[in-house]
Amino acid sequence: MSKIAVFFADGCEEIEGLTVVDMLRRAGLEVVGVSISGGREIQGSHNIRFFADTTYEEAPIDTFDGVVLPGGVKGTENLGAHPGVVSTIKKFAEEGKLVAAICAAPSVLGANGILQGKHAVCHPGWEEKLIGAVTSEETVVTDGNIITSRGMGTAIDFSLAIIAKLTDEDVVANVRKGIVY
Repeated sequence: MSKIAVFFADGCEEIEGLTVVDMLRRAGLEVVGVSISGGREIQGSHNIRFFADTTYEEAPIDTFDGVVLPGGVKGTENLGAHPGVVSTIKKFAEEGKLVAAICAAPSVLGANGILQGKHAVCHPGWEEKLIGAVTSEETVVTDGNIITSRGMGTAIDFSLAIIAKLTDEDVVANVRKGIVY
C-alpha cells in the first residue's frame, strides 16, 4: 500500500488538501497530513482551523511514496519558502515518486525545475510560474510521476487521478461509486 504525505501550510486552500486526504483514505491508501507550520494546527485560507496528523519535523519523510501540495495563495507561498518542502519535492521527483500539486501550488514545482518539459496545469493566471512546462486548460494532467490540477473545483478529479496512479481502475470505480460521482 502506498503512503502519501499531504503538506499543509497556513493559508492553504482547505478543500484542495482535505479532499485529497479523504478520497485517498477511501481508496485504502495511507495518507498523512504533514504540517509545515511548526505545530499541528493549520489555519486555512478561509479561516478554517484543522489539525494535521504530524509536523514536518516529526514526519518520516523518506518512508513516503509521494507528496501532495494543496494550493491557496498564502499556503503556496509558505510551501515554496520551506526548505524541507523544496528538498522533498526535488528528491521525490528525481526518484520517480509521486509529486502532485493543485491550484497555485504547481508554481512551487515550476520554481524548482520539476516541470521542465512536462505537461502541467494550474489555477488560471499562474501559468507563467510553471517554468519550462507545456500548459493547457485541462482539469487534471498526469505526466509521468507528476500530477497537477487547476483549483478547488477540480479537487475530486485531482484526487481520483492520484488514486488511479497509485492503485487500479477497480479502486477508482469503487471510490467514484461510493461518493456518487
